[in-house]
Amino acid sequence: MAVKNPEVDNYIDKSSDFAKPILNHLRSLIHKACPAAEEKIKWGFPHFEYKKDMLCHFASFKKHCAFGFWKSAVMKDQWLQENAELGNAMGNYGKITSMEDLPADKIIIAHIKEAMKLNDEGIKVPRTQAGKTSPVETPDYFLKEIRKNKKAMAAWEKSSNSFKKEYVEWVVDAKREETRSKRMQQAIEWIAEGKGRNWKYEK
Repeated sequence: MAVKNPEVDNYIDKSSDFAKPILNHLRSLIHKACPAAEEKIKWGFPHFEYKKDMLCHFASFKKHCAFGFWKSAVMKDQWLQENAELGNAMGNYGKITSMEDLPADKIIIAHIKEAMKLNDEGIKVPRTQAGKTSPVETPDYFLKEIRKNKKAMAAWEKSSNSFKKEYVEWVVDAKREETRSKRMQQAIEWIAEGKGRNWKYEK
């Protein structure tokens, strides 16, 4: 029987109404295909691990959801990789706005089972390939705040994926709204000055 993480329940409950059936359906298929999957919150959104290794993840945003596989770079279905390389969502299925945007259940289950097999075999994804499949997506609430500062927005648009990722992870990882707000304001100040998230430790 699938073990559900209350933090994932909470994440889905706080998602937009359009996203809830999508996330619940994906969650159900993940546990159907992989009963041993473990639910965890990483970088502010749900991830599923199998045999102590990343399997897949999903996330919801203001107008769409995303679903992806950690090892999509070495999976057989080229559609997964092509979708990720478009960079319009942080997953492999593109921007999911309704149930109709999802592939058939049997296809999703086949993808999950293939990802499980990769974990069973201990296959790792080369760092360069893993980076390509994880485009950075800035949450709408964070981007809205950045846009209020012209210098910060100009710097953000020119910054690298790694620069953005460090800030996005720091902000979404906040457990409380108050903490997240403070982090956003601090982040925007540093971004406007062209400073990376860990600039204090850089030589």
